Amino acid sequence: MIRPIREGIRGVGRHWAMSISSAIAVTVTLIIISLFLVLSYHLERFTRTVESSVEISVMVSYDAESSSDLRRIEQEISKIGGVEDVTYSDKDQELDYYINSFEDERTKEVFEPFKADNPMHDAYYVETKNGADLSAIADKIKTIDGVDTVNYGGQSTLNMVEAMSSIRRFGGILVAALTLLAIFLIQNTIKLTIYARQDEITIMKNVGATNGFIRSPFLWEGIITGMLGAIIPIALTVWSYFVIFERTSGVLISNMFQLEKPLPFLYYVSGILLGVGILVGLFGSWLSVSRYLRDRR
Repeated sequence: MIRPIREGIRGVGRHWAMSISSAIAVTVTLIIISLFLVLSYHLERFTRTVESSVEISVMVSYDAESSSDLRRIEQEISKIGGVEDVTYSDKDQELDYYINSFEDERTKEVFEPFKADNPMHDAYYVETKNGADLSAIADKIKTIDGVDTVNYGGQSTLNMVEAMSSIRRFGGILVAALTLLAIFLIQNTIKLTIYARQDEITIMKNVGATNGFIRSPFLWEGIITGMLGAIIPIALTVWSYFVIFERTSGVLISNMFQLEKPLPFLYYVSGILLGVGILVGLFGSWLSVSRYLRDRR
């Protein structure tokens, strides 16, 4: 009489220990995922900001400065696939910008006489939807009648854009790899739980229980484990992000690298972490139970 009770208590103890270890595995993995999720988002935002700041400057020929020619050139540029926006700057604005680029007032005064006979070109500044299309769009703009010169920074700009794209791809691959790692961890932990309760499963099979009936409690256990494992990562992410945002006033290094406002950003991150925890627990449990039941046929 006492021995079965002891065995039952030990079984319950083992089950709780394995459930806790599953939750810890999910917690650790989700903390890592949370870190890289926030970093990847801001890295994506930063690279997009850098890419959008890269423009194609188009200088108009002196013999194409009539209003009709300028409208035609702008329309032809706008029709090119991949062009996001076209901004016009007349020669007076170009000269003022060039003069104001000097800090020394005496140097600025040297260029004042040029305002009477302005040597600058009318210009268009073209933003692209994708930084990778800079070279192709620039080549098409060069063929437009009335365009004098086109400049976008050359190969160094293309290399920078490609580097930014590679960083974004690496961040996505890393998050996906960490998610697979979480599934692997909880799958193996749930597998240990299943083998610890194989006597119960055998009895259920002997009395005619279907695979779905046997599988359902383990699936719910995986879901609950995933939810419990997501609590600490969500709390840690929310707390740490609020602290960092408050201490940096939302700006890291320079104005180009700005943090997203905590709300509603943290709602989305918390929802993703909770969803990943539930899916990881559900999928890991389903894999473990399905494999066990398949081996027992």
